[in-house]
Amino acid sequence: MLRLYIDPGTGSMLFTILIGILGAAIYGIRTLFMKIRFYASSGRQEKNDNSRIPLAIFSDSKRYWNVFEPICDELNKRGQKTVYYTASPDDPALSKSYEHVTCEFIGEGNKAFAKLNMLRADLLLSSTPGLDVFQWKRSRDVKWYVHIPHAANDIVLYRMFGLDYYNAVLLSGDYQVRQIRQLEKLRNLPEKELQIVGITYMDAMKKRKEMTPKLPEHPVTVLLAPSWGESAIFSRYGGKIIEALLKTGYHVIVRPHPQSFTSEKELIDGIMKQYPQSEQLEWNSDNDNFEVLCRSDILISDFSGVIFDFALVYDKPVIYADTTMDTAPYDACWLNEELWTYSILPQIGQHLDSNNLDRIKEVIDACLNDPRYEEGREIARSETWANIGHAADSVADYLISKLQLLQNEGAKVKKQ
Repeated sequence: MLRLYIDPGTGSMLFTILIGILGAAIYGIRTLFMKIRFYASSGRQEKNDNSRIPLAIFSDSKRYWNVFEPICDELNKRGQKTVYYTASPDDPALSKSYEHVTCEFIGEGNKAFAKLNMLRADLLLSSTPGLDVFQWKRSRDVKWYVHIPHAANDIVLYRMFGLDYYNAVLLSGDYQVRQIRQLEKLRNLPEKELQIVGITYMDAMKKRKEMTPKLPEHPVTVLLAPSWGESAIFSRYGGKIIEALLKTGYHVIVRPHPQSFTSEKELIDGIMKQYPQSEQLEWNSDNDNFEVLCRSDILISDFSGVIFDFALVYDKPVIYADTTMDTAPYDACWLNEELWTYSILPQIGQHLDSNNLDRIKEVIDACLNDPRYEEGREIARSETWANIGHAADSVADYLISKLQLLQNEGAKVKKQ
């Protein structure tokens, strides 16, 4: 009797695709009912008014205000009418006072997506992946969707099909362009507009750091800031890594990924109970990570984007843990090449695994004193942080230019 064998990677990918199809079907039916109800009541009337927004921005979390604030500041300075939508009721944007930018909370989760699915705008900018994959659908009354990443690393580390249905993507390195073009060919997708603009939040962080006084003499401070999920540090090492760090005698700051407190709450609660806050150990969950990054001399992480914030902005060494990432649910699994992140890590820091965990003090000391990692950080900057200091200007240039083009095309169609 013949048996069908599917290898684990392919099986995981097929499962992800199946979940995507089922999710799209469910949310498609739900959205259809919402649209029928909407147009049956006020939809026709809204079509005839002047409620179309020229430029909209959407953020699914307050965590990404650091990406959008420099952009909103620049758009406001240029007098560009913009509406910033957020799914966080406590988004810092809501306390800002702009003349030309309006900030609005539109509800959390599906409530926010319901608003976006019927949005009337010429152009929408967002850092949220998964457009037209699950509950967030392209509105037929939005002409152009633009994505901006919120990390300085591989653009293919989104969940599968994360960027497929955007019209344009704003990037920070040539390798990201190559990755998107490869995906488009493999999936037979039309080419998106790809513009290298830089990284807004890193520019702002760099400027803020330059204005901050140097820290006084202090004990060596180690920041442990892992990502979350089955491939991350805590899932692999548990509390062992904290135990090893405490034995160094150095001051230790542990900053779990915000998603850990939701998706792996039991794991985090257990580790925090086992290693409570003390004079040597502190747990950090500040919304703004600027202060904790300033205070730390070295960072230990896995595949979290904070590695590049720390190395490239703060110009400090990193230690990256030996974690094998399962790329099956991500766009990266389609590419038959090493991720840029994994190729650059050995140049900016040392590798940590179960074999040298007990010697972690030696690893830390070597990392703090080896000049080759400074050279590696310069290489990484040149490859993933283009247009340093001018990203917000470049983003505003693109958005305003594209908006003008869309409006001119719309005016031509009306005349015809």
